[in-house]
Formats: sequence, C-alpha cells, structure tokens
Amino acid sequence: MNNDNKKTVGQVDLINGPIMKSILVFTIPIFISILFQQLYNAADTAIVGNLLGEDSLAAIGSVSSLFDLIVHVATGLCSGFGIVIARSYGSGDRERLGRSVAGALIIGVFTVIILTIISISCLPYLMRLINTPDAIFDEALSYIRIVTSFLIVTFSYNLFSGMLRSIGNSFMPLVFLIISSVTNIILDYSFIALLHTGVEGAAVATVISQGLSALLCLVYLIRKVDILIPKREHFSLDVGLMKELAGQGFAMVLLTSIVSLSSVILQSGINGLGKETIAAHVASRKLFSLAALPFISLPNSVSVFISQNRGADKGERIIRAMNYCYIFFAACAVVVSLVIWNIAPILVHLITGSDNPVIITNGSRYLYVLGPFLGVLGVINTTRFSLQGIGYKIIPVVSSVIELIGKILFVLFLIPRYEYGAVIWCEPVIWLFMAMQLIIAWYSNDYIRGLMHRREAYNANAVSGGPD
Repeated sequence: MNNDNKKTVGQVDLINGPIMKSILVFTIPIFISILFQQLYNAADTAIVGNLLGEDSLAAIGSVSSLFDLIVHVATGLCSGFGIVIARSYGSGDRERLGRSVAGALIIGVFTVIILTIISISCLPYLMRLINTPDAIFDEALSYIRIVTSFLIVTFSYNLFSGMLRSIGNSFMPLVFLIISSVTNIILDYSFIALLHTGVEGAAVATVISQGLSALLCLVYLIRKVDILIPKREHFSLDVGLMKELAGQGFAMVLLTSIVSLSSVILQSGINGLGKETIAAHVASRKLFSLAALPFISLPNSVSVFISQNRGADKGERIIRAMNYCYIFFAACAVVVSLVIWNIAPILVHLITGSDNPVIITNGSRYLYVLGPFLGVLGVINTTRFSLQGIGYKIIPVVSSVIELIGKILFVLFLIPRYEYGAVIWCEPVIWLFMAMQLIIAWYSNDYIRGLMHRREAYNANAVSGGPD
C-alpha cells in the first residue's frame, strides 16, 4: 500500500505539506466533535438541573468521575489502538494495517465484555467508597447502571471513529456525532419532560445516541474505507503485533485509568462538602470542559500526526510540530481566560438554573483560577500523546501517577481544612509538576535526542558546505 490511495471525504494528508496547516485542518472537525460531545453532556446537565432539580443534578454529578473511570478504560484502549493503526498507515504497509485493525477488534471486544460485567457487579460498593450521599444514592445508582451496561456501544463508536482519524479523516466522525448529538438532546427532553422518566431517561438517551453514531460510522467504513476493513486472513495470530496493540492499548488504559481514579478520589473529597458544592462543581466542570476544547482537540490531532510521521520516518516534522503547538497553547490560554473572567457567573447560572449564591460563587471561582492554567493542560496532553505516538508507553504514565499522588494528598490534608478552595487549586498545582516531568521526558528520550543530533549534524554540514 502507498499513502496516495484514494482519499475519503475530509481526509487530510498529515505526512506531506505544511505542518501546522495540516494539523489545524485536521483539528477543526475534532474540535467540533468534542464540542458537540460537551454540548450534549451540558444538555444533560441543563435539562436535569432545570427540570428535575438540584438533587438530581447532584446525583449525576456524584458518580460522574466514577463513570469516567469505567468508560476511560474502553476509550483508552481505542486511543492506544489508534496510535498503532496510524503508525501502520504511515508506514505504507497495508497488510500490517489490516492485521492491526483485526487485533484491535479481538482485544477490545474481549476486554469490554469483562469490564462491563465487573463494573455492574461492583457499582454499589464503589459508590459507597467515594462517599455518595444517601439522599441521592438510589438515583445516582440507577443512572450509572444504565450507562455502564452498554459500554460496548461506547467502545464501538470510539474504535470506529478512531480508525477513521488514524488515516487522517476527522470529518466523517464529526458528521455522525452531530447527528447523534441532536438525537440525544431531543431524547433527553422527551424522556425527562414528556415521559417523566427522571435521570434514567437521560441515561437511556445517551446510550441510544451513542449507538446511532457507532452504527453510522460502521456503515461508512464498510462502504467507503475498504483499507480499514480486515479480511479473514488478517485475524490470524501475529504475536508481535498483538503485543504492540496490547502494550499500547493497555498503557493508554493505565494512563487514563489513573487519571480517572485520581478524579474519583478528588470527587470523594468534594462529595463530603455537601450537595450545593457538588452541584457547583458539576456545573463549573462542564463549563471548564468547554473552555478546554482547544487544549484537548489539538493534542488528539497531534497524536495522529506524530504516529503517522513516526511510521513514515519523518522526524523533522515531529520536532517542528511540537514547537508550533507549545506556542499555540500559550496564546490560546490568554484569550480563553479573558473570556472566562468576564462571563463566568452568567454561565454558571445558565447551566444550573439556580440562583443559589453558594453555587454561583463557587462555580465562578473554579473557572477564574483554572482559566490561565489551560495552556499548561495543553502542554501536558500534547507531550503525553506525542510520547506515545513515537512508541514510549510507560513514560507518559508517570505523569498520571504524579496526578494521582497529588490528588490523594489534597483530599487527605488540604480539602478537609480549606474545603472548596483546595479543590479549586488542586489541579493547577499538580499540572505544573506534570508538565515539568513530561517536557523533560520529551527532550531527553533516545528517539528525540537522535532526531536533534541528526538536525545538528545536517546544519553543521550545511554551514561547512559538506554533504547533506
């Protein structure tokens, strides 16, 4: 296979041409995709908060980090698989590409089935472990049981859309996601406002809409992208490739699981601060997720860019891309922070439907502090994903361990004393330590040091007039 085979609608060439232009063009659909995901999550929150009240909003919020922990195992697998698939595509080896997809399907489906069984069995215990308040326990349990029962749906969409993105097509997954997002909002309102199904209706709406997007994506793959459809012979055992898929997939699972576990631990500290604080944090976290979109979407694009160029052995493009991205994050953080500082209270009121001064004040304080640190978050995400893209599995996990330890210390020692103020400053402080570790790891690993030495040798030869 060569990489000039017929391209699908919206597919971007990440191996040739202008670096930042290609990354930004590829990023735009990913940005909009994540925006729509956040919007329909925000729609869940707004509809629940306005139609069912603060208790139901707190019920969903109290298990949000637990749900993220479970789901991130499934989505982490897909991200890890996508790195290997993108690298195979970049190398131009169609046979390896087919075997990569086949291996991802085998490992992924088996893992998700086991995960679903375990998570459903352990939910009540886990909810007690994170101090879910008794007043909202039953409502929270009914919500999370529904969404965790259909993890295969979440996995399927993330795998299928990730396969498309791995070859440079971020546009078609966006189309399917827009359709499912609109469906989700319509079903949310219908189930809750018209059928009076409570938080269970919000959970069912989420499952149905995700299932629709997965189905649409699969149909498109079958009809339009034959290079990503494995043949029967591709399912034969390739031990080396299966190890690479499993290693990259489960390294990403470990990373995302540690991140999510640290969020669960932080949530346990927040849950002990009362329903008003929980509701404020849910709302501010939803809004923060929207503000963080550029700092999440661009790193996802860079991950595919790095993986493809690693496979194509184009190291100079990798180095230049990282430098461009760091500059982008610094500028973008300034702009987003200025917007947040002017309208935070209005946004918190809008998403919660509450005039409670505790909710408005705490939610706004959270946004004021985290805004300037968004650039640090962008550096963390990009460097972490890029290290995985060039083949390093364990080094990025170290940053997650730093996050986990930091949040444990905050929950044990600072939140009991400083309450929500400690919650607000928890992540910014930890992010600084994570960013330092990742930047050092990026510039000191063997692959990047080798590229830098090659660049220096090339420049020295160019100056001296020697061979290039």
